[in-house]
Parts: sequence; structure tokens; C-alpha cells
Amino acid sequence: MSDSEDSVTLVIDSTEETSLPSRRNIQGKWVRSRQKNMVVDMYLNMHMNYPIMQNKQIMHNISQTSGIGLNSVYSIISKYRKTGTVTSPKNKRNKKCLFNKISNLDRSALRQKVYNFWLKKELPTIDKILRSVNHDPALPNFKRTTLYSTIKKLNFVYVKRNKYNMLMERNDLLIWRQNYLYDIRKYREEGRTVYYLDETWLNVSDCKKKSRVDKTIKSKQDTLNRGQTTGVTNTTGKGQNLIILHIGSHKGFLDNGLTYFVSKRNGVDCYDSKKFHEWFGSILPRLDPNAVIVMDNASYHSVKSEKIPTSHSKKEDILSWLTSKGVVINKPMFKPQLLAKVNEIKGKYVSYVVDNMAKDAGHSVLRLPTNHCELNPMELVWEMVKSYVRQHSISFKIEDVKALANAAIEGVNREKWENFIKHVIAEENKLNEIDKNMDEIIDSLEPCDLTATDDTSDSDDNF
Repeated sequence: MSDSEDSVTLVIDSTEETSLPSRRNIQGKWVRSRQKNMVVDMYLNMHMNYPIMQNKQIMHNISQTSGIGLNSVYSIISKYRKTGTVTSPKNKRNKKCLFNKISNLDRSALRQKVYNFWLKKELPTIDKILRSVNHDPALPNFKRTTLYSTIKKLNFVYVKRNKYNMLMERNDLLIWRQNYLYDIRKYREEGRTVYYLDETWLNVSDCKKKSRVDKTIKSKQDTLNRGQTTGVTNTTGKGQNLIILHIGSHKGFLDNGLTYFVSKRNGVDCYDSKKFHEWFGSILPRLDPNAVIVMDNASYHSVKSEKIPTSHSKKEDILSWLTSKGVVINKPMFKPQLLAKVNEIKGKYVSYVVDNMAKDAGHSVLRLPTNHCELNPMELVWEMVKSYVRQHSISFKIEDVKALANAAIEGVNREKWENFIKHVIAEENKLNEIDKNMDEIIDSLEPCDLTATDDTSDSDDNF
């Protein structure tokens, strides 16, 4: 080795001995832009002062001197070479919306809080609902702004009428619900059998929240000797999902109407519309004549028979569709003008695959209003099934979970179905009463146009 190389080694060794940081950068902690700039400066200085030093040695010396991990140093220098700069880490976390954390039952309970004021013939406001929700131990505590944003996601709007302030559902949903309640009541009076269908899912690693403790166990070895376990295993909730699809009426579940699908990946997974259409076609011949099938508006229930042009469609496709419907275009038109023509006539051509399948078989489809799961007795059935599976699941294997689900479904007999449907009819009557009270109260207020707003600064002093 030459003398110059010896001198370089001595200088670096001396630097390492005197410049070691008092503490290392914590593993997993963000490396800030100030630290990255320091690493780049050290790299440029050492590269300039010691041109014959190997790059690997430079990186090692920087890591030892700065206290930043060697892999991080390599990453910083590599990025600097490619981009000529360094950037600050993205330390903003994507907070999960509270609305997505709460269950369908909690969402329904929030809606019931609003309805309760209309039942008492009071105008519901955010402040009143906030007090009612936060005094209910079964519901999570909310801040005022969080509650308001959650209520809005349940399709309520804040309405002002002169000095009066109130929360109401959107007009389109009110009309949908009122039409549904009228239709379902009419079908029952006609003596038509009403079937309810719905899906749910079970996670193979789902289990009960609480477990029994055997106080006779004295040690871990005693547990092993008895062939028992020291705790609940595999409760991560990250396993496969078993998707269950079934249909029933006041007579109970439809024979051979049960089917299962296993999710292809972890988390909440769903089957596609093709599988649903195959199942739906198989059960139609087994329904009572002239039956009514109630379902929600899920995407796989609502595949359109014909694709209607939208703003994403190409202009030539819009023209072709309009021409096929007999619309004469006798002058040059831009895309917005063509879409206006589509909006004028599309109501005649909107239909759904399952509606047409049911109609061809002599049945009718009735869709539940959005966010009205309490009008489907299947929701109560699924709660029983899930509770049973959680209580008895110990192996966390897909076949065992399926067997438990079968046993739970067999336990939902005709009597329970009749009780669930009675509960649903009571909910329907309550909603009718709410709509009646809402109509009377709003009509009794001073005449003025109702205006919706995002303002939440309502006060109970108005009432």
C-alpha cells in the first residue's frame, strides 16, 4: 500500500474515533430533510477530499459519523444521484373515517336518534342529537363536527326555514322510502308472498370477544398436561371470508336457497354479479307464484340490462345510442347537447338484469331504500348466525366455519322468521308515523322555501 493511502486511512480512522455520535438514529424513525442534507454534504466533502476512497467505505464512515443507518445512507445518496435533491418524508397518516368504523347497526341507531325527535314531534338539531347519542352507552361518543359529518353520510341534510333549523333526509330518499312503504303494504294486502334476500360474510378467524377462564389451572404445564390451550388463537381477523347468500319469507328459508362463496383474498371480499345472477336464476322457479323479492341496491343486484351513455362515453357512442332509440339529430351538436338528449329519454330504457329475470318468471323485485337495513328481516337472521358462529368457532378453518353457519341457519325456524317480519312491519309503521309527523310539522311552519345548507351553527333557542 502506498504512503498516501496509509495517510488517508489514518485520517479517517481518527475521524471515526473522535466524531462518533452520542446516540444512533432510532430504528424506524423518519430521517428528516435536515439529516438527509447533512448526509449529502458529508458524501460530497469526503468524495472531494478522498477521491481514491471506495464508495462503500465512504458510506460506512458517514453512517458511523451521523448515527444514521447504513441502508438509509445508501438510499439517501442513491436518490440524490438520481434527482439531485432530497425530500422530506411524508409523515401524514391517512386517518380512517369514523363512518367506516361503525357498523350498520350503529348507523341505523344514529338514524333512529333523528327519527325519535320526529316521533315526539320535535325538530331534530345537531345539538339535540349529540346529547342523545353521547348519553347512549351503546353508541360511540362523538364530537359535534364528527357527528354532523357522519349524519350527512347517512343522507341527511341540514335545512333552514326562517328561524327554524332541522335535519331531514334528502327528498329523493324520502320519496323512495314512502313509495317502498306503500308498495310493500299493497303487496301484502294482495296476499303475495314477500321474500327477502341478502348476503353476509364470516371471517374464519372471527371469535367471541370474551372467553371463559378455568381457575383450576395452576400453571402453563398443567394446561399442556390437560391438552388445553393458554389463550384464544388466530383472532387477527385477517383470514379468508365466507360469503353467505340466502332467501326466505314468513314460511322460513327457501329450500336449497343457501349458497356460499369463499373470498379470493383477505379482508371483506365480494362475489361478482355473474355468480349472483346464476344463483338468482336457480331460485326463481322455486318461489311461490307472483312473489315479491325484496333486496337492497348493491352493485351486483343492480347491473343494468343496457348501458346508458354518460359523460365518460365517446361522442360517437352517444350518437349511436340516440340513433338506435329513434332520436333524429338534424343539426351539429356538441357532447353536452347530446347528453342532454340522453337525459330526456333515458328513464324509458333504464332496467336491471335481475328485474327482467324476475318479471319473465312472473315475479316482482322491490328494492329497499338506501340505509334502511332495519326493513330487511335478514339482518336479524345474520346477527343470530354470526353470534352463533363466534360462540362456537375454535378451529378457525373455512370448512368448520361453514358447518357452524349451516347449524345456525337451520336453527332459524319458521316461528323466528315470523317474529322477525313482525318486527320489520313495526319498523315500517314507525317510519310511516315519522313521515306523517314530518309532513304536518313542516306544513305548520311559516310558509317559506326550504333551503339545505352545510352550516351546523344551529341553536336550541329557536325551539
